[in-house]
Amino acid sequence: MRLLLLAAMPLLAEDGFRPVFDGKSLDGWFIVNKQGPGFLVKDGSIVCPLDGGQKLMTEKEYANFAFRFEFKLEADSNNGIGIRAPRDGHTSTLGMEIQILDQSGPKYKTMKLRPEQYHGAIYDVWPPRSGFLKQPGEWNEQEIRADGRRVTITLNGVVILDADLDQVREPAVLKKHPGLARKAGHIALLGHQAYAEFRNLRIKELP
Repeated sequence: MRLLLLAAMPLLAEDGFRPVFDGKSLDGWFIVNKQGPGFLVKDGSIVCPLDGGQKLMTEKEYANFAFRFEFKLEADSNNGIGIRAPRDGHTSTLGMEIQILDQSGPKYKTMKLRPEQYHGAIYDVWPPRSGFLKQPGEWNEQEIRADGRRVTITLNGVVILDADLDQVREPAVLKKHPGLARKAGHIALLGHQAYAEFRNLRIKELP
């Protein structure tokens, strides 16, 4: 489809980044459609417990940015990062969802996932390279860079997705995903009643 062969490269320098999570509270965030306990703060991380989740969203909206964070999954963990997301409605269609998934877990090994569902995908739209996610229980480092119509995902120092949204021209995809045209919105942690941890969340706004 639209896969690009990209070389490994380091994350950018930290100049200009500021934290969006203070390590102690969910100040600056709000939750929508809370499931169970929602999201918790524990030992400097935002935790989505097995019985929790739905949309934990930044109060501030962002247009062009580089968003960096660390995350840790368990076997079969399924989560997501919403970008340019509206408060209400399905983030994956009315905004964009970057997939966070342990696709090598027992559950997903038996499912026929499409490449657009793999970790790092723009969910249901654009497939990533795979094979760079660490084992469950290990911390990963990821950057989501949204700069105009270009979205780039760097996982553990490797660019796994470099998408030009203007290349998405399939009428059915554009009809299902009007959020591809959004220029700004919230960043969201999208918990799907599966365990995940996030820490060291920071962002740099781009001109």
